[in-house]
Amino acid sequence: MTDIEIRTLRSIHDIDADSWDRFSGSGNPFLCHRFLAALETTGCTTRATGWQPSHLLFYRRNRLVGVAPAYLKSHSMGEYVFDWAWADAYRRHDLAYYPKLLIAVPFTPSVGGRLLLAPELRAQLGADTVHRALDRCTTRLGAHSWHLLFPNRDDQRLLHHPDRLHRIGCQFHWHNRGYASFEDFLATLTSRRRKSIRRERRQVSEQGIGFTHYRGAQTPDAVLAAFYTFYQATYLKRGQRPYLNLEFFRELRTRQPEHLHLVMAEKAGELIAGALFLLGDDTLYGRYWGCLAEYDHLHFETCYYQGIELAIARKLNRFDAGAQGEHKLIRGFEPVLTHSWHWVAHPGFHHALTHYTADEAEQVRAYQADALTVLPYRQDTA
Repeated sequence: MTDIEIRTLRSIHDIDADSWDRFSGSGNPFLCHRFLAALETTGCTTRATGWQPSHLLFYRRNRLVGVAPAYLKSHSMGEYVFDWAWADAYRRHDLAYYPKLLIAVPFTPSVGGRLLLAPELRAQLGADTVHRALDRCTTRLGAHSWHLLFPNRDDQRLLHHPDRLHRIGCQFHWHNRGYASFEDFLATLTSRRRKSIRRERRQVSEQGIGFTHYRGAQTPDAVLAAFYTFYQATYLKRGQRPYLNLEFFRELRTRQPEHLHLVMAEKAGELIAGALFLLGDDTLYGRYWGCLAEYDHLHFETCYYQGIELAIARKLNRFDAGAQGEHKLIRGFEPVLTHSWHWVAHPGFHHALTHYTADEAEQVRAYQADALTVLPYRQDTA
């Protein structure tokens, strides 16, 4: 039997970038050392914000064989797999739900690797071994549960266990089927949807709005500052404080210029809205958006149509435009299932949550099936 030991780091800076990136690679911009370091350096992920870094190091026979981004959490904000009801149930029974161990990328509901393991170790591991190691680590840290969010297929295979808590969600992703242009993509849609999208784009243009793209280090300070104002507005409209600060976006521009891409909307020589994208090896990630005034269809154009054009131009296979958003369906984004795995130490709550997650999964699968029926693709291209 292959056994593993998990040790923890209180800061990403306690491991050098080469050692971490040996396991994370560079294909996913959220997993590399530079991204996690930017979050910590700018004070976005600290104990004070409820995101105490507790990154996992996997050892076998005293040799480092893997890493995972992880945090001890004192709340459930910024995760996008919602467990507020779980925490409330604990509170009503006078039980502590926090701290909890979260294995995820902060503020990022995007599928990717979470257990960044050496291939030879992954091939030898079973789900029992992985779950036991995570359970032991959680108990040692004084946490009451662990939660691993948005794993990719490789991790999903490694985590799949019939006796553990498995949650399913649904997002909407756009897939590039070798399109040469935006019009090439539109040709695969029904006539009604083609006309609707063309009308939306035309109406944006008729409002005198144009777009400028900025890549990485070429982004001027004034443009980045304007984007941050728009980003803040998105949260303030909902009565929330933004998770990230301007310093983080500046760090991102410095540390990961090859991944950063900004789309800014302009009207009469003034910036009026912006959307931030990150580019991976095969996926475009639409992350943040904001505006100060409302314009017809501006959100769809800035966040989705400009993103689709960018994905086509960069020959990226997939466009992940973020969580939620049924309005994406009629614009060609397809419903895909996302996953998360959980363990709670309390046996009574584990039993209750087993039934909860099973019922939830059935509802989500039914929702995905219904969503598939309203996709706008022509039958001969589906």
